[in-house]
Amino acid sequence: MGSAMFFLTESISELSLIAQKTAFLSFFIEPFSFFFGVFLKKYFRGKVQKISINAGFTCPNRDGTKGNGGCTYCNNQTFSPEYCHTDKSITEQLQEGIGFFGRKYPDMEYLAYFQAYTNTYGDLRSLQGKYEEALSVHGVVGLIIGTRPDCMSDRLLSYLSELSKKYFVLVEYGIESTCDETLKRINRGHTFSDSADAVMRTANAGVLAGAHMILGLPGEDREMIISHAERLSQLPLSTLKLHQLQLIRNTRMAYEQLENPEEFHLFDVDEYIDLVIDFIEHLRPDITVERFVSQSPDDLLIAPKWGLKNHEFTARLLKRMLQRNSRQGKMYVPSVL
Repeated sequence: MGSAMFFLTESISELSLIAQKTAFLSFFIEPFSFFFGVFLKKYFRGKVQKISINAGFTCPNRDGTKGNGGCTYCNNQTFSPEYCHTDKSITEQLQEGIGFFGRKYPDMEYLAYFQAYTNTYGDLRSLQGKYEEALSVHGVVGLIIGTRPDCMSDRLLSYLSELSKKYFVLVEYGIESTCDETLKRINRGHTFSDSADAVMRTANAGVLAGAHMILGLPGEDREMIISHAERLSQLPLSTLKLHQLQLIRNTRMAYEQLENPEEFHLFDVDEYIDLVIDFIEHLRPDITVERFVSQSPDDLLIAPKWGLKNHEFTARLLKRMLQRNSRQGKMYVPSVL
C-alpha cells in the first residue's frame, strides 16, 4: 500500500474547516461515517488524490449486448474533467492530473479512478493492460474502478483479488436503485439481484466494494427510497455515493420529463437534505458515505439548479442533522436479505 491519507476531490479539507468553524466536527466524527478521508486513513498516511480517467470503454446497454442508447439519465460529459479524453492515453491523462495537483502538493500520491462508462467491460488481457498501465505511473498507489454489477467475471475478480494484496483496489458498482421496475424503466439492463451478487462476490474475494445510488428516480416515492437504504445495508459495502436526480441535456430522460413532467419530482435543496437524512438514518452505520450530491456543468444541467458546491451542501446537511438530533444508522435494524 502507499503511505498516504486521501485528499478528496470535492475537498474534504474545506469541509473539515467548515465543520470546525461551525463547531460540528467533534459532534459528527463518531456517529456519522461521512468522511471518505477518515475511511482511507486505514490504508494511507499522507495525502492521496483521485484522478478520473477515460480508458475508452463503452457499456453493454449501449453497444447492443444488453440494449441500446445507454441509461436514460446518462451523459458522461457531466463527470469528465477536461484532461479526461479518449484521445489521450491512460498515462497521459494521469500525468496531466498529477501535474495539476502536484504543483501544490509535491508529495501527494494518487488513485487512478476509472470512471467513464463500464470499466470492467472487455477481455481480461485488455483490462489487465489498462489497470497495470495506470499503476505503472509514478505516484499512483491504487485503483478505483467504476462498473456495472453485471460486468464482473469470476476471472477478473480473481485478478483484482490478487492485485488488492499489493495496491488499494475499490470496485464501485452503479446500483442506482434496488427496484427492478425502476431499473428497467431507466434502461439499466440489470436487476438488483445482479447487484447483490456482485457486491457479495467482490467482498468475499477480499476486494473493497462501493455503490452508487440516485435518489429520486421517476416512480420512486420517499418510502421506496428509504427501502433502498435498508436493502443496501444488508450488503457488505464499504462505501456509498448518493446523488440527486438531475435532468441533463441530450439524455432520454430529459425528453421523457418534457413529455410527462407529472411523472418526475425534482427536489428543492431543503427537501433533498431531509430526504438524505431520512435515508442515512436507515443506513448501516459503518458504510462510509462518500458523497451526497453531484455537480454537473451548468451548460448541461437542466434542473435542479441549487447553486451550491458539494462542501457547501454537506455543511448545510450537517447543520440540519444537528437540528434533528440525527445520526447515521439511527433507524437501522439488522435483517437478512
